[in-house]
Amino acid sequence: MIKRLLLLAALWAAGAAQALTSEQALAIAAGESDTRVQALGKALAAADDKTAAFIQALSDDAVKVAGDKVFIVKDDKAFDPVSGAPATLPEGAEDVVNNNRMRGELDAALASLQLFSKDAKVRAASIKALQGSTDAARLPLIEKAWAAEADAVLKDQLGLVRASILLGSDDRAKRLEAAELLGKQGKAETKTLLSESLRGEQDPEVKAALQASLRSIEASLVWTDRLGAAFSGISLGSILLLVALGLAITYGLMGVINMAHGELMMIGAYATYVVQGLFQKFLPGAFDWYLVAAVPVAFAASALMGAALERSVIRFLYGRPLETLLATWGISLMLQQLVRTIFGAQNVGVENPSWMSGGVVLFGSLQLPWNRIIILGFAFAVLLGMGFLIGRTRLGLFVRGVTQNRPIASCMGVNTARIDTYAFALGSGIAGLAGCALSQVGNVGPDLGQGYIVDSFMVVVLGGVGQLAGTVYAAMGLGVLNKFLEGWTGAVLAKIAVLVFIIIFIQKRPQGIFAMKGRSAEA
Repeated sequence: MIKRLLLLAALWAAGAAQALTSEQALAIAAGESDTRVQALGKALAAADDKTAAFIQALSDDAVKVAGDKVFIVKDDKAFDPVSGAPATLPEGAEDVVNNNRMRGELDAALASLQLFSKDAKVRAASIKALQGSTDAARLPLIEKAWAAEADAVLKDQLGLVRASILLGSDDRAKRLEAAELLGKQGKAETKTLLSESLRGEQDPEVKAALQASLRSIEASLVWTDRLGAAFSGISLGSILLLVALGLAITYGLMGVINMAHGELMMIGAYATYVVQGLFQKFLPGAFDWYLVAAVPVAFAASALMGAALERSVIRFLYGRPLETLLATWGISLMLQQLVRTIFGAQNVGVENPSWMSGGVVLFGSLQLPWNRIIILGFAFAVLLGMGFLIGRTRLGLFVRGVTQNRPIASCMGVNTARIDTYAFALGSGIAGLAGCALSQVGNVGPDLGQGYIVDSFMVVVLGGVGQLAGTVYAAMGLGVLNKFLEGWTGAVLAKIAVLVFIIIFIQKRPQGIFAMKGRSAEA
């Protein structure tokens, strides 16, 4: 900072124009808040590097006043804010005290000055800090930055800030211009700003312009809300699809009512948490890629647990659905307690990699989070992989053969017991992948799977037991239907309405969307 001030001093001594004067510096640093704010606004209208350095020093509590002299103090050295030259700090110089209002004004002033930065990210942060500002003193600087802004997105955002200030102008033409500009934004915060201005507007023509802009924004927001609900529904559907895909094998093809399916998801989520911890400890530089490593680990952990369950318990209960339900329910309780013993009863946090943070902004106010978009793509990648495995590989052929006609498959030399283990491990591994994905949209805890087990069974039954295509249609349909109903009735009533719909649908079409096939159909 000292080098920067000395460099500026050399430039100013060479004849550069001086925008900041000693009188302005004293007026900004001392006196009543109203007077200081007014002086700050005047200084911003013709601000240069000296003004910016002085405002930054005020914000950093690095300014002292002695009589009518103002000094910037850094590292026990004093400088004149106007010339930038080193100065002798008189005894008895007092610190400049900034109250909360003044600090807010200084922060806003610094944000205004950053509008001219060469870094687009700095300009974007500056515009965000200025949103909602109504101080007309900043208008000349904002208009100058708005005219010079080359980035179309940032120019639109800065135009919104400019229009917000123009709404408070005494000039009728400027208020009309602001109403027209704000009507093109289509944002919820713009609607609020227009509504507030409409209540205090007296001019009939301006009032009519504000009302027209409000109607335009409301029409735009309706479609934005609908698109947002559709995306939320598809996002929820992709999660339900991931959760139900594994169950489509263990229940749909094998006829096992696996109440521990949610706990197998939980194992996948905790495997992701463990991989995250290992990367944080041993590979902090590659932390952004921990999730890539966690995917196969989550699949393997849940698949191995599923294979162990099938070999130790499930294989003795084929053909007895009630017994499998009771046995797997007991296993689910045991797995929950095991996790509580190892990791504790409290939820654990799993961080998103940087490439899953943020989102895509559409239509000005609709944001699609990257983690949801990536999970949507991941769900369909898992679906394609599972469809290829079941329909195009030797293992898939054996699984289909055993589930459709076990005696004939056995007579043809297929080791049915081994195929049962492979199939159950596959379904369990996909549940682990679902847990890995779910760890990116919420906390991981021992009860993670309990919130999805009922929904996943509903998806499999509604889509048609044993049918992958039906699972996809049911998951997406239920996700979108649930989100649209939430907007009208609330979350609780939406859940009830979806459940009633499924009951009525199953009453009319017991086989689901597609006809049931597999071992259950043969029975």
